[in-house]
Amino acid sequence: MAKTSRSLPQTLRHYLVNPLALGYLGLVLAVCLWVAVDASVAASSGDASFAGVWAVLVTAPMSLMVPFEGPAALVGIPIGALVQAFALGAMYRYATERRSHGTANGTSGA
Repeated sequence: MAKTSRSLPQTLRHYLVNPLALGYLGLVLAVCLWVAVDASVAASSGDASFAGVWAVLVTAPMSLMVPFEGPAALVGIPIGALVQAFALGAMYRYATERRSHGTANGTSGA
């Protein structure tokens, strides 16, 4: 059976729309929202906060590979989140498709 080639949007959707990738992106979104709330509270109280480090850590190591400094380095967070969600989605698809193909052929994965 020949595999059909997918366009880039179809490939992205195939690997990003699954429970593992969406769960990771939800976690990153929740951390970024928490950082934004904490930054606004810390700014009003005059207290410094290291909460912003969590947004970088949750998307590391990809977010640390962006070669920008200062506020432009914040672009590394969504880039890191998408790259890692894509990798998690590819891993999820590989594991689930391998399992479904193995049982369809009558062989076990063990």
